[in-house]
Amino acid sequence: MAVSNRLAKAARAAPPRSAPSSDAIGRGAIAVEGVSVSFGKAGHETLAIDGASVAIAAGEFVCVLGPSGCGKSTLLNVLAGFEVPSEGFVTLDGKPVGAPGADRGVVFQQPALFPWKSVKSNVAHGPRMAGVPVKTANCLAAQYLDLVGLAHVADAYPHTLSGGMQQRVAIARALVNRPSVLLMDEPFGALDAQTRAMMQETLLRIWSEIRATVVFVTHDIDEAIFLSDRVLIMSAGPGRIIADLPVGLQRPRLPEVAAERAFVEIKRECMTRIRAESLKAFEEQNR
Repeated sequence: MAVSNRLAKAARAAPPRSAPSSDAIGRGAIAVEGVSVSFGKAGHETLAIDGASVAIAAGEFVCVLGPSGCGKSTLLNVLAGFEVPSEGFVTLDGKPVGAPGADRGVVFQQPALFPWKSVKSNVAHGPRMAGVPVKTANCLAAQYLDLVGLAHVADAYPHTLSGGMQQRVAIARALVNRPSVLLMDEPFGALDAQTRAMMQETLLRIWSEIRATVVFVTHDIDEAIFLSDRVLIMSAGPGRIIADLPVGLQRPRLPEVAAERAFVEIKRECMTRIRAESLKAFEEQNR
């Protein structure tokens, strides 16, 4: 714990330098057209998503909200290429998505770092698997660790880092391949409130520099509004996109924005819709 505390203090004391060059600008336009996803054998299928359609512009930050079990993570998995739709299709910059690819980086709720590798080696792993020479991969890893403010712990191992620092390593690992889209599945859900708030501000700073498209799944309404350009709300399962709410709050954003009238109005709208869908899900489970 003492090591983690020292590293956390050092992270706050060492602000990151400028972002590495990014070729994501202008790329990352997503189209989801009539996507349905079913699980199970024929005749005993469970419909997880039902006819979801949405267009996301290149460089947008979009959050997805909805009650538990509504298919938020399933939709993200379709965008990542981990799941194939039963119906409909997804395109990225006009090209069909049918499998994982380096043009999409994924960050999960748990960092899932390799414990036997140093922080730098964890971040360099993707480029190395893509055939990038060791020296070049290490240079890329150093650039992206600097972007997330962790250049000073490049030689440390994951177990010596705090939860927030581990998640920043995971973000650097996802970005090092220079994806046009960053897909995030409740990445801050396991963090304490203070660390979570810090990570939200860190993510917005990184996004403002790399300008990749971000699709961010969360259960936290305040988090969704603070981060996003738009909030998508999904219905109780099978999931449908039932609302697409623009967030017209000025950027850059500080935590104080949560006290603004516009923030409160969007939050009220989200709460009303999600509560209605959660009640539907609860009633369905008790039939």
